Amino acid sequence: MRSEAPPQPGGLERFVSTGKGRGLRARRRYAVGELLFSCPAYAAVLAVSERGSHCDCCFARKEGLSKCGRCKQAFYCNVECQKEDWPMHKLECSAMCAFGQNWNPSETVRLTARILAKQKTHPERTQSEKLLAVKEFESHLDKLDNEKRELIQNDIAALHHFYSKHLEYPDNAALVVLFAQVNCNGFTIEDEELSHLGSAIFPDVALMNHSCCPNVIVTYKGTLAEVRAVKEIEPGEEVFTSYIDLLYPTEDRNDRLRDSYFFNCDCRECITKEKDKEKLEIRKLNDPPSAEIVRGMIKYARNVIEEFRRAKHYKYILCLTLTPLARELLEICELSLDKMGAVFADSNIYMLHMMYQAMGVCLYVQDWESALRYGQKIIRPYSKHYPCYSLNVASMWLKLGRLYMALENRTAGVKALKRAIAIMEVAHGKDHPYISEIKKELEDH
Repeated sequence: MRSEAPPQPGGLERFVSTGKGRGLRARRRYAVGELLFSCPAYAAVLAVSERGSHCDCCFARKEGLSKCGRCKQAFYCNVECQKEDWPMHKLECSAMCAFGQNWNPSETVRLTARILAKQKTHPERTQSEKLLAVKEFESHLDKLDNEKRELIQNDIAALHHFYSKHLEYPDNAALVVLFAQVNCNGFTIEDEELSHLGSAIFPDVALMNHSCCPNVIVTYKGTLAEVRAVKEIEPGEEVFTSYIDLLYPTEDRNDRLRDSYFFNCDCRECITKEKDKEKLEIRKLNDPPSAEIVRGMIKYARNVIEEFRRAKHYKYILCLTLTPLARELLEICELSLDKMGAVFADSNIYMLHMMYQAMGVCLYVQDWESALRYGQKIIRPYSKHYPCYSLNVASMWLKLGRLYMALENRTAGVKALKRAIAIMEVAHGKDHPYISEIKKELEDH
């Protein structure tokens, strides 16, 4: 999946965006689906959960990967990938052997260690930094509260604890800045079903500002980020991506933006809030609920989403082998759906959120019929609430297609997979390996 260095993005320019600081602007017209530019990862780290199914170097998904002979925990396509990854893997190889099961730095710590190593071995500007250098990243250090500062200090302690042999550390103040930069500018690499594969730094991609009405989308081909137009872009127009999940209403989106990126969005969607009414649709009842009841239910929904997130982190992620805990998570989903359903319509985004979580648990315990029922309820509202060419919608069609196929409903499966392909050909490009894989699934069935 490795590619040659991407061409210079000559149709784009860095500029000062009013009220936003640095930004990216088009110098020519781009059509829907056209590749604006690609950017190799400055540094990337594969999620521990994906080891053995993906190459630690290029993130290719394949069977028969070869493992590192020493730590036996990193896997590669071939000798070439192993050699290419060694400058990064050596940061962890001996430590994993020494710590054994106690080796557990966070993905952020692992990524930051690789950035430090890269800065030492490649002090010059890299192919990933044609428009923006890593050292130019915004840290928003002055906006960090005590909790965020404490979390960074915990990460710094872990960095010192797990990485001592092959790293030279700057002083604590410089590490605080670097971790703050990684938190604001890091990217999550996901597969075609939006499952987490790893984390990376793509400097030129980080130059783009946020909008809840984005005109481009970022997808991944291994450890290469690709930026494609999802709307027509005219010369002089700023290039906007989305930093967050766009399903949620304006207040929720801006809460997330303030918490993670320290700004409010002033895009057309945030100013008009024109989609909020549909996203917060109330069930049609003879005796409509009062505004106070609706506000109370929204508060309940936000709290249960946070409760589920924490439960999923501590129970589902850490104890994947324990099916009863997955059932407990499913019960949380079902109870909250019953309560919210007394007020909210099924298309309400808080209902959709819990249905999506429930679907994920059903997929984990291989309850295909229940997963399909949730997916069928989700897909139409998703298609309405999300922008055109949304990866979330494509992912849901893909999951539905594969579920239909597994349950031997080929007609519905083919239809769903073709809908996924139609979106992905714009977002990922027609030659993406994921699309080839899905087309092969259609042929095999």
